[in-house]
Amino acid sequence: MRRIIILSFFVSFLCVSCLIQNPKKEDCEVKEITVTKVYEGGVKDIVFAEANGNFYYINRGLEQGYTLEGVREKVLHKNVTLHLASTLTGSSSNHIAQLTVGDAVLFTEFN
Repeated sequence: MRRIIILSFFVSFLCVSCLIQNPKKEDCEVKEITVTKVYEGGVKDIVFAEANGNFYYINRGLEQGYTLEGVREKVLHKNVTLHLASTLTGSSSNHIAQLTVGDAVLFTEFN
């Protein structure tokens, strides 16, 4: 019984530590990348890949009025700036809280 309680606590902590809630600009890691591929992943996520295989995503971006074709036109083979949200434990994630091309903000979760 004790093992089950400890395991349940550990699994709960692991799940909560991956949550991202209300990202703030000052808490994000800022990263510049060149987008080499844009595709759908997860559940309606828009995924942006670099040549080295690293990827970042807009959570449920296709449910927010964006299309893969429209996004590709704006970012494919261009340098973009990403604000990557931190998890509740403070570690960086691949979750895009804001994406800009030059001075143009294409997506943001900031208020």
